[in-house]
Amino acid sequence: MVVELIGQTLSAMLPVARMVLLLAVASAIGLAFGQLKIRGVGLGIGGVLFGGLAIGHLAHVAKVPLEAGMLAFIRDFGLILFVYTIGIQVGPGFFAALRRSGAALNGLALLMVASGTLTAAALPFLIGMPLEAALGVLSGAATNAPALAAARQVLSEVGAGAVQASVPGLAFAVTYPFGIAGNLLTMAFLRFAFRIDVGAETAALEAKRRAEAQALASVDLAIGNAALDGVRLGELTVLHQLAVVASRMRREGQLQVPTEDTVLRSGDILHLVGSPTGLKQARLLLGGESVNEPLTTKGSGLHWVRLVVTERAALGRSIAELGLSRGREVAVSRVNRAGVELVPTRSLKLQFGDILTVVGRPEDTAALAGIVGNSQRRLQQVEMVPLFIGVALGAILGSLPLYLPGMPAPLRLGLAGGPLIVALLLARLGTWGPLVWFMPPTANLALREIGIVLFLAVLGIDAGGRFFDTLAGGAGPIWLLAGAVVTLVPLLIAGVVGRAAMKLDLFTLCGVLAGAQTNPPGLAYAAALGNAEAPALAYATVYPLAMCLRILAPQVLVLLLY
Repeated sequence: MVVELIGQTLSAMLPVARMVLLLAVASAIGLAFGQLKIRGVGLGIGGVLFGGLAIGHLAHVAKVPLEAGMLAFIRDFGLILFVYTIGIQVGPGFFAALRRSGAALNGLALLMVASGTLTAAALPFLIGMPLEAALGVLSGAATNAPALAAARQVLSEVGAGAVQASVPGLAFAVTYPFGIAGNLLTMAFLRFAFRIDVGAETAALEAKRRAEAQALASVDLAIGNAALDGVRLGELTVLHQLAVVASRMRREGQLQVPTEDTVLRSGDILHLVGSPTGLKQARLLLGGESVNEPLTTKGSGLHWVRLVVTERAALGRSIAELGLSRGREVAVSRVNRAGVELVPTRSLKLQFGDILTVVGRPEDTAALAGIVGNSQRRLQQVEMVPLFIGVALGAILGSLPLYLPGMPAPLRLGLAGGPLIVALLLARLGTWGPLVWFMPPTANLALREIGIVLFLAVLGIDAGGRFFDTLAGGAGPIWLLAGAVVTLVPLLIAGVVGRAAMKLDLFTLCGVLAGAQTNPPGLAYAAALGNAEAPALAYATVYPLAMCLRILAPQVLVLLLY
């Protein structure tokens, strides 16, 4: 009686209002459920999927109409928001991470894809499962809808009937929920099995990040090369080639800021900033000896401040073009960009959000602040035009067909891969004309959370209607068990290899597991453990290769086994 009343009430509502209500209730229930913890371990954001399954099943029983087109739009738009904001967040450090550990992490992702594909390929031989169902199990266990689309496409290409072509979709629906849950459970299991202290690993990663951010060194050198007497500092172009800058100088006990017009004398003491290699070469050039007494601004008329680049006129322009020290007793000693310190050479082009360490007189540093902006309001302001341009470019890229020799159907990056790759490139670019691709961290986090919640809630609601019915009868239980095996085997193999053999930290390992499974909820869960940057970087590092391999895998299986 109660179910019928709920069904009549919801059916009488306007379609949009009904969908908003269902999504809101599913999200609230799921988020609350995800906060429940057993021995300190909970599902986190993954609880929204189960909230959606419950609401979807209730709507099915109560015969509440659901608009498939509306569900598909909300699901895909939520996914786009999630992956785009992830790309914008990790973009500045992505390419450095790719160079540093990309081969090893992608090798681990390849191990996951290969072991999962081989496990699914064995199902027809071990338990007599039809190949069509095995393809759906493989796609659902890996939570990869583009793989399902590729499987259905290649089945139609080889002449499969309509009934056979529909089997992968049913198997996908049954195995998908555990594909997500299995990823989260594996992360929790690895944390328990290896007795990982999340707090200690967070502290260790933060210490490593600070060490990398402070990769620049500094030294105080007394000039001993007599040939430099009377030479202007600006004439020592070799310092720029070595990426070394002078930010302070002491002459006859007086501290001052050296400029390009400063005429050097023997005995002058320069405070130089650069890489250890560059400073070693500079020492040979200047013929100087380091001094023990540091060149601090205490007791002098100078001070140092940090200024943030927010002014549009400064974006994309080099330090030389801006003439920051022209006519001022001021020097830029360091530039911090997304946690990485850079030498402020003359050719370095500034980007939105760069943090400049500046030494000089108060009136000169104040004038410099006016040039670069230093506006806290701009840092908190979301640039909406670049956001939607980036989303549009991502949708276009994800929709482009990629034709490979021997493949019966084109590959596509999809609405998960396209926006992610575009966001990585745009974040790396920083600015383009008046467009600024920077996004305030608070806004980024809010959009990311909204996106993943919408995505999971719709998945649950959409699958809830047939999930329990399929699970209860026919081949449903077999599909579910097979999907659990195809989900867990690659995750456990990669998890043990990554932790025991490769000594990966928990956050990076979880990012690889989520990225290789193309599983955004897994990334959200990993980020909620305490460090959002490391899993996001690992996820973005392995995602492109994993996505391509996931799309290729069912097509290869059909060509070999059908």
